Amino acid sequence: MKISQQLELIEDFSPRSRIVNVSSVPQRSPFRYPGGKTWLVPRIREWLQSLSWRPALFVEPFAGGAIASLTVAFEKLAEEVYMSELDAGVAAVWKTIFSRTGASWLARRIASYELDRVKCEEDLARRPTSVRELAFLTILRNRVSRGGIMAPGAGIIDYGEAGRGVHSRWYPQTLRKRIEAIWFHRKQITFEQRDAFEVLREFSHRADAAFFIDPPYTASQKRAGARLYKHFEVDHRTLFEIAARCKGDVLLTYDNAEEIVTLSKEFGFQTHPVSMKNNHHAEMKELLIGKNLSWCRASA
Repeated sequence: MKISQQLELIEDFSPRSRIVNVSSVPQRSPFRYPGGKTWLVPRIREWLQSLSWRPALFVEPFAGGAIASLTVAFEKLAEEVYMSELDAGVAAVWKTIFSRTGASWLARRIASYELDRVKCEEDLARRPTSVRELAFLTILRNRVSRGGIMAPGAGIIDYGEAGRGVHSRWYPQTLRKRIEAIWFHRKQITFEQRDAFEVLREFSHRADAAFFIDPPYTASQKRAGARLYKHFEVDHRTLFEIAARCKGDVLLTYDNAEEIVTLSKEFGFQTHPVSMKNNHHAEMKELLIGKNLSWCRASA
């Protein structure tokens, strides 16, 4: 049977295949990400609650906007949360938020910033002199760039919603509240700027850990991640090898592509397609990949 035929056979016709309305999901991250996983939050809950044990540790090695880690920490779905990110700018945001006085500084800096396009372009062109300032400029770039894309060459919003331009996604009071809420849950979360592969190898022996792995989507021919992220080069075969060796439970998300189905099958993982909408509101399918996905097929 051809892989394309296999993909058709594993289509999800259950009620759970309905596209999640992201407006119904708590928005906890200060980032807006083109590859963000807000739409997946209900399934992350379902996955963790389906386990016969409560994870002592939740690991998110490609944290990015960290919506999965924040959900787990806020809703106490695991005892501890460990998240890591390699990108210096994104890491600066998390380092600042979790530092002793950084969260209050960043919240005030955002709330007091008088945004206009000229000032914004001038600020983004300068070199930050501290981790805190890099954190602020990273949030600024993320919120005013088209689609939240921070990769080199990404442009700034021109027209935006109702002609609001750079103000379209700049909600200073909302961002302040999100940062303060994350700070409130800081004791449950550990963040480090590290390579995802190193993190997975370090914790792979933990049978009491749950691993959520959401790498840049660069394995398929579409290679969307190459356009969206600064650190997009990923050795996908090695990633699958390490994930297969993890003693705890694993959930990966990937493109619904033949190459990924083949890799999943080779390393003994199950696959299950789910519906979501991209930034242009077009319906798409992504793959959930795990050791046992009976929890998301129960009502199929």
